[in-house]
Amino acid sequence: MSLVRLDKFLADSGLGTRSQAKLLIKKGLLSVNGAPALRPEQKVDPEADEIFCDGRLLSHSSLHYYMLHKPAGYVSATDDPTAPTVLSLLKGAPGRGLFPVGRLDKDTEGLLLITDDGPLAHRLLSPRHHVDKVYLVKADGAVTDDDLAWLRTGVDIGEKAPTLPAGAKLLSLEAENNRPVSFVELTIHEGKFHQVKRMFQVIGKPVLFLKRLSMGSLTLDDSLAPGAFRPLTEEEIVALKHPKSPLQSNCSEGKRKGSD
Repeated sequence: MSLVRLDKFLADSGLGTRSQAKLLIKKGLLSVNGAPALRPEQKVDPEADEIFCDGRLLSHSSLHYYMLHKPAGYVSATDDPTAPTVLSLLKGAPGRGLFPVGRLDKDTEGLLLITDDGPLAHRLLSPRHHVDKVYLVKADGAVTDDDLAWLRTGVDIGEKAPTLPAGAKLLSLEAENNRPVSFVELTIHEGKFHQVKRMFQVIGKPVLFLKRLSMGSLTLDDSLAPGAFRPLTEEEIVALKHPKSPLQSNCSEGKRKGSD
C-alpha cells in the first residue's frame, strides 16, 4: 500500500496544480470512499481508495466490474456440475471472487453484471431499492391491451402478493408458422424466481424468448455479441453506485485548466 497526499494525487491525475487541487477540496467537491475530503494533506491509496471529484471516479478501484452479454445455455452461477457457468466466459479477466449479480435463467440471454463488489450487488438486488430491469419478451400469442393493463397493474403468480406494477409496451405483433407472436418490452422492479415467465404464463402468452436489456442505469452494449464481455467504464460504475449523483463539469473543467 502506497499512500500519497490527496492534493498530490489530484495534481497527478491531471486536475491542475496543487493550488487548483486545494481549491477543489475547499469547494467540497472531493470524497474518499464515500466520505467528504476536507484536507489537502489527507493520505489516500490510489489503488485501493475510491476517490471522486464532483461525481467522477478518479482512482483505480481494486474491485472489478464487467458487462457480459449472456448467451443461452449458460448458468448464472460461480460453479455448476451440470452446465457451463457464465464465469467460464470470463476466463483470464482480472479479479478474484467474481460472481454474477442476480440470475438469468439458463435459456435467457442479455445483460449480466459480473463483479466482486458485494455491497453494490446487495443494493442492486435488494427489494427495497426497486432497481428497474428491462426485458425484451417474445411471447406466444397476441398480447392485447387488456394483457398489458394486467401486467401494469400486477399479476398474481402464486406468491404472498401480486407482482409490483410493471412497465409493459407492445413493440410488435408478428406471425410465425401461422401463429401470432408478440414482442413486448417489460420493465420490472423485483427479481422473483422465473418472474417474467410466470407473469406471461398467467396472462396466457407463454414466453418463447427472453433477453434482458438493462439493469438500473446499465444498458447492454449493442456491440457485444452473445458470450462477449467488457469492463465497465468509469461513468457506468459511478452511475451504478451513485444513481442520484449526475456527473458535473467542475472536475473536467479543472482538468482542462491544469493541462493548458
